[in-house]
Amino acid sequence: MQYDFGPSHPMLPVRLDLMMRLAGELGVLDQVDVVAPRPATVDELTLVHSPSLVDAVQRAGESDIVGDSLHLGHGLGTPDVPTFKSMHEVSSLVVGATIDAGRAVWSGNTNHAFSPAGGLHHSMPDSVGGFCVYNDVAVAIASLLEQGVERIAYVDIDVHHGDGVQTVFWDDPRVLTISLHQHPHTLYPGTGWSDEIGGPGGEGLAVNVPLSPGTDDSGWLRALHSIVPPLLSSFRPQVLVSQHGCDTHLLDPLANLAISLDAERVAAEALHTWAHRFAEDRWLVTGGGGYEVVDVVPRIWTLVMAELSGHPIEPTTRVPEPWRVYVSERLGRVAPLRMTDGAETTLTRWQADAAAVAPAGSVDRAILDTRRAIFPLHGLDPEVDVGLSAEGD
Repeated sequence: MQYDFGPSHPMLPVRLDLMMRLAGELGVLDQVDVVAPRPATVDELTLVHSPSLVDAVQRAGESDIVGDSLHLGHGLGTPDVPTFKSMHEVSSLVVGATIDAGRAVWSGNTNHAFSPAGGLHHSMPDSVGGFCVYNDVAVAIASLLEQGVERIAYVDIDVHHGDGVQTVFWDDPRVLTISLHQHPHTLYPGTGWSDEIGGPGGEGLAVNVPLSPGTDDSGWLRALHSIVPPLLSSFRPQVLVSQHGCDTHLLDPLANLAISLDAERVAAEALHTWAHRFAEDRWLVTGGGGYEVVDVVPRIWTLVMAELSGHPIEPTTRVPEPWRVYVSERLGRVAPLRMTDGAETTLTRWQADAAAVAPAGSVDRAILDTRRAIFPLHGLDPEVDVGLSAEGD
């Protein structure tokens, strides 16, 4: 909750408070072990980040100047990433939580783990950015590699491109990064084109599906299903890591996709199934973006947590009244009534023939472009739908 850029910043920590309270009211917290985080060490942070960045973040958090007036370089002290008290200590807690969640999954202490405050996928080895101080996902993946994991797949369904994670593992043949995001012509960070495929030794292991503004549930789920399972089947990761930024939602104030709560829930169900089928049942999950802090973030991440626990919530479930009262008293907002947007989420199959004649900018053309750029490097035919559904049929 102290990861707080100030009341005028879009990333408000109240979203985590509301999520944990909603999960508690719905009994989801009774189905999981809640573990207090510990801060990542400097040695752990420097698996990914430069010592000079870590030093600058430490100095930023020790300064009496907070906000966007302290100029320490590395992207710190900007409107995007204002400085705040104890910045290093708080950000290290986020990283430590994700590292330990990953270690619990790899060690066999649990099959699945969720780090909801994590998913800070934009920070680079030597700079902060996109509301992200340290890249907890990249550090956790690097830590798993240090422990002997040989293949890790990272699937990012945040509306923004997972640029930091892609950059860190650009030429690492042990890590497959897949990002579905709003088109870089139209949204920060301006990267994530279909022809970004990885560097020397890692060709075909950076996968990007740029989607036009306005993409809806049907197209988004079709892209997910026609790209991710064939690649997971080919790569065979030992751990699946997924980032569930929910700024894809049609109510999010910072982006322009049109995804429903229901499609986000279906995506979590699919990733859960794919973890079982393709990743030796090891699944590390993080939060990410999401700036509609009442209607969207608490419900989606509660649904994700419930799915991960093996006790999914029925979409028609009523939102508990005590939580709705808390929202009214805390924020003066009217909270939603149910754990659904009431959207239909029927999966439609992707077809190469239809995609080839689809207009430029369409979902189906984006899928085809990505498959043509990536699939041959995995021995897969980009024109053939191998028919892998969420159930793996």
